[in-house]
Amino acid sequence: MRALAKLENHQILKRSFWSLVLIRGILNALIPLMDKTEARYAEIARIMAETQNWIVLQIDYGVPFWAKPPLSTWASALSISIFDASAFYVRLPYLIVCTFIGWWIGKFNTNTSNSNYLTGIILLTIPEFFLHVGVVSTDVFLTLSTTIVMLAFWKSMQEGATKIWGYLFFAGLGLGLLSKGPIIGILTLPPIVIWCLIQNNLLKALKTAPWLLGGLLMLLVSLPWYILTELESPGFIDYFIVGEHFNRYFNSEWVGDKYGFPKQQPYGIVWVFLLVFCMPWSIFLVHSVFKKLKTIHQNPWGLFLLCWMLWTPFFFTTSTSLIHPYILPATIPIALWISHFWSSNKKRILYLGISISIPVILLVVSITGFAKPLLENNTDKYLIEQSDFLPVFALNNKTYSSQFYSKGKILVIDTLSLKKMIASKTPFNIIIEHRVFKRLSPEIKKGLYKNSENKKRGMYILSD
Repeated sequence: MRALAKLENHQILKRSFWSLVLIRGILNALIPLMDKTEARYAEIARIMAETQNWIVLQIDYGVPFWAKPPLSTWASALSISIFDASAFYVRLPYLIVCTFIGWWIGKFNTNTSNSNYLTGIILLTIPEFFLHVGVVSTDVFLTLSTTIVMLAFWKSMQEGATKIWGYLFFAGLGLGLLSKGPIIGILTLPPIVIWCLIQNNLLKALKTAPWLLGGLLMLLVSLPWYILTELESPGFIDYFIVGEHFNRYFNSEWVGDKYGFPKQQPYGIVWVFLLVFCMPWSIFLVHSVFKKLKTIHQNPWGLFLLCWMLWTPFFFTTSTSLIHPYILPATIPIALWISHFWSSNKKRILYLGISISIPVILLVVSITGFAKPLLENNTDKYLIEQSDFLPVFALNNKTYSSQFYSKGKILVIDTLSLKKMIASKTPFNIIIEHRVFKRLSPEIKKGLYKNSENKKRGMYILSD
């Protein structure tokens, strides 16, 4: 008990929280941008910062990116503009936002005997959340938006609540529309309505909400960008609203996807994602949910968290086109739930020890270089670094990481152009996939020398 009390000391938990933030920051600097998704969003932000086009997102110069709203891209592009286009600074907004979420939700700790930093530590040691503290994506800003909406609603329903919480609720919806679109309403409004119906206070919620001014605030935050983008890039709204919000979730064979590929998943896989990517906390979560299920209706806060965290996986249960980051918004109520019922966890030291040790192990592995071979196979950063300031080309297609690390200078050429370049004897670098290189003619192969390689591609220079 003495060891447990020491471990749960406020100052120790505070230092542990900021140590986890520091570890993630170091990892953000050490780990290169990964293909395909992360490097793609990083390159979109880099192009935005370079071209200063803050309205239409571009996946390549002059090629619009209609799949997502701009909030996360604005954040990364701003960071690049202030600092530079390195992996750390592209990821810096995500580190800041996730740190803020972890710190802020601690303020909603209902157990005064617990340190507010406990909730943040639980959140930062949930693998899915810890991963996204250093991943360039739209999911972090969607999670920020859902957190603002849900917690602002909760505060607005308390006795003596100020009107600011009602306005913050609508501001969160506006931010959600800018972070990932109308999905913000789908992930927040149903669990709120369900909770209100169970608690028999739906009428109170409807009466206390500042519908007119709040609705205007939501539209003021989000609508201008949608209008400006449609005016500058006609067709955006139809693709984004219909394609991304209906076809993507309910049609795994959607052929209209301009930027991704169909992802066929079994029905209900989202629950597996939730259990696996929230380990080891998901073990305590499942145990405590079943233990408290019969009496949870007597605990308004616990019931609110239960509705919140179960709705996201429930909504995606019937979707066959999804990936594990879709569960990220649910990690917030999971952390709040675990801290709320913390005293009922008889293995608190074990859970904290295992959870905190994982980020520490990842840091050690990264610093010692053991992870570099694995990282090399998922990024072209190390290939680009071997370019020796010569022009860089890619045969047939280029990766997003090669675009980012070459600062957009890499150009795609075909086999005929490559043959002409070899004949001209002009020095150059070219990235070629191994499977493509095998099919090249002996004449072309003879003219190239492999300078470096990873598991998928090689960097070649003109042979002497």
